Amino acid sequence: MEKQTEPKIENRERNILLTIEYDGTGFSGWQIQPNAPTIQGEVQRVLGIICGCPVTVDGASRTDAGVHALGQRATFSGVFGIPTENMMRAANNLMDDSIRIKEVQEVPKGFHARFDAKGKKYIYHIVNESLNPFGRYRSYYVERHLNIEAMKEGAKYVAGTHDFKAFQAAGGYERETTVRTVRTIGIDARGTDITMEIVGDGFLYNMVRIIAGTLVDIGLGRMLPGDMGSIIAGKERRHAGHTAPPQGLYLAEVYY
Repeated sequence: MEKQTEPKIENRERNILLTIEYDGTGFSGWQIQPNAPTIQGEVQRVLGIICGCPVTVDGASRTDAGVHALGQRATFSGVFGIPTENMMRAANNLMDDSIRIKEVQEVPKGFHARFDAKGKKYIYHIVNESLNPFGRYRSYYVERHLNIEAMKEGAKYVAGTHDFKAFQAAGGYERETTVRTVRTIGIDARGTDITMEIVGDGFLYNMVRIIAGTLVDIGLGRMLPGDMGSIIAGKERRHAGHTAPPQGLYLAEVYY
């Protein structure tokens, strides 16, 4: 009887797009750093094992420490033998439990998760009640009553194409322009749970968190809804509200 052999897997060059979700609580953000746990570092470590070679993973967004993702996208390329359809299961078996790859797909050579992105959706979650110790790393807890209608009115000024310089924190990498287009922004309140959803062509460093913090200040009565328009026009960070904490921020989706 002729002995059957396992089919040989041929190494070939591929460009792979990942969809990743993670709880960013225990990590120093997405971007790899020396002597600090990062999402990018953990994903690269695991992919290096299953692909049998070092890989560099480029994310669509450099989320900060404590920020979460429901739909981070990342690309990496190389010559490796593992079938594309087996990568997700193999990687998730080795990955830190706070990170999961949701989808793996092969994309054309040259496609880049960050540079080919056409837009992003972020969600910011606020809980309008006393701090819950079990949810403190998932949401921004605001104990004082928030005026939701005032927050919704203030949010209307954000939609559209504006120079969002007032909503950019110091420390980010240099940008050619601070003009961005916010396609949609909405605030949904269900009991004490408040969700801000914002979609735009791109976002400045901490832009979503500063917008969220400014809307919270409006909800607390520290600012008027119409102040949001004046802040945008003034282009000065000191006139905007506080930077909301990272725990409430989720990168929800990247559009191509």
